[in-house]
Formats: sequence, structure tokens, C-alpha cells
Amino acid sequence: MSVQQISVFLESQPGHLRRVLDAFEDAGVNVRGYSASDTGDYGIVRFIVDDPSRALSVLGVLGAAATATDVLCARLDDKPGELARVMGIMADCDINVTYSYSLISTYIALSVKDVARAEQLLEGEPVDLIGQSELARVLERNEGR
Repeated sequence: MSVQQISVFLESQPGHLRRVLDAFEDAGVNVRGYSASDTGDYGIVRFIVDDPSRALSVLGVLGAAATATDVLCARLDDKPGELARVMGIMADCDINVTYSYSLISTYIALSVKDVARAEQLLEGEPVDLIGQSELARVLERNEGR
């Protein structure tokens, strides 16, 4: 029950991220969340999209260095303390979150060392994990498609 994250390595120059986003738009790839971090001359942009395969194909045509990895995606209640609650559960399960970022309002992607183990440990916990197809369906419902 994970989602695919697309990581793209881009030169840290004006317009490089826009080129990727324009290509996604042209191909009908909908960005559901992203995180960008600068490492000097290059940056890493992480995307959660509705169609990871199409996104990778688009990036291949652009000649961009990109990889896909599985991350957990958890639904949070939109209330104070919810992020602290979920991070507390992760800590109590001895799961190290190496980075996280928010998606559309109350969804977050969590990168962990062992996704399968984390899923197993969280199975009985009050954390609502969702998969790629469910993420797309929920988002389509919210947009009235």
C-alpha cells in the first residue's frame, strides 16, 4: 500500500523546474505533491503524480535523470496535533522517517528505509495508508471527475 515517488535531478537554474512541469502538463500528468531541495549546482525534486509511468516517460524524453521509489502516503485528519500524532506512532514503531512532505492538504508522503516493514508495523496502528490507485480515485472524487 505505497505510492511511487518520482525523483528528478535538475540543474539549479531558472526555468528547469518549469520545463518539467510544462512537459507534465502537456502529457496530462497531474502533480499531487512535490518537494524541491537544493544541493548547490543541482537540486532534487520529488514528485507524487497521478500517473508515475507516464511521468517517467516524459522525463525520459526530456533527458532528465529520474528514478521512481516507493514511499508511504498517509491520510491525516485536518486538525491540530495530527502530524505530531502520526510521527509519534512512527517513532513508537521504531521507524525512522528520513524525509517527508505534504501532498494536497491532508496527505503526506514518508520516505522510510524499508517500506514493506513499515507497512506491516503500521497495519494495526491508527494510520490510514493509501496506495497509488486509491490516491488517484480520492483525488478524482475531490475534483468532481
